[in-house]
Amino acid sequence: MNTKSPDKPQIMISPERIASSYELILPHIRVTPIVEVDGADFHPNLGTLTLKLESLQHSGSFKARGAFTNLLTRKVPPVGVVAASGGNHGAAVAFAAMKLSIPAKIFIPSVASPAKIQQIKEYGANLAVVGERYADALAASEKWIAETGAMPIHAFDQLETMLGQGTVGLEFNRQAPNLDTLLVAVGGSGLISGIAAWYHGTINLIGVEPEAAPTLTRALEAGRPVDAEAGGIAADSLAPRRVGELAFPIV
Repeated sequence: MNTKSPDKPQIMISPERIASSYELILPHIRVTPIVEVDGADFHPNLGTLTLKLESLQHSGSFKARGAFTNLLTRKVPPVGVVAASGGNHGAAVAFAAMKLSIPAKIFIPSVASPAKIQQIKEYGANLAVVGERYADALAASEKWIAETGAMPIHAFDQLETMLGQGTVGLEFNRQAPNLDTLLVAVGGSGLISGIAAWYHGTINLIGVEPEAAPTLTRALEAGRPVDAEAGGIAADSLAPRRVGELAFPIV
């Protein structure tokens, strides 16, 4: 799939590249299970629902896929890698770096959950808690990159991150090939862009985001990524200021 943003270079995310990424990271990730439930338990008009349990992935989320894709496909300098995160991405990068014996520096905001902070520490990463929101952590990580030359691993707006997250779609497609509609949580759009590139318009794809953190909604209204409010239940982990410049054209 060719995608081009006016202010960014052309990038390529295709099912073939997602499949190649999957083969590369497969020894390092879990093939997470699916479970079918009766939709009537939630609403009388719903049929069978198929859930993919990425909460059982290493580090607790799908983000381990993007973290391993970055570390296994890019040249990592001796100083290691750096990531800014609301919690889940930081934990994923810390876990992947630990498994591959790579130094990692993680910046997270003060609203991150204590459980995520503890998790990152247990994985052995160098942790810094800065500011109140993801944007603050991102700014601090960019300063660290300029000072040290560490390799950045963006939580969502990076080709390798999107390729890794796209493997959720590949795996789900193999486990449940007859899906007609798929609901995907949206923050910065790394997950939904990767999944959209995998399915390539073959099913109905619906982004779901909190009302208090409507990053994709605001971008669709404006026709481009723009700053959105970042609050509500998403404030601690799912509230970047805007969707990714690379991810948005794919979505």
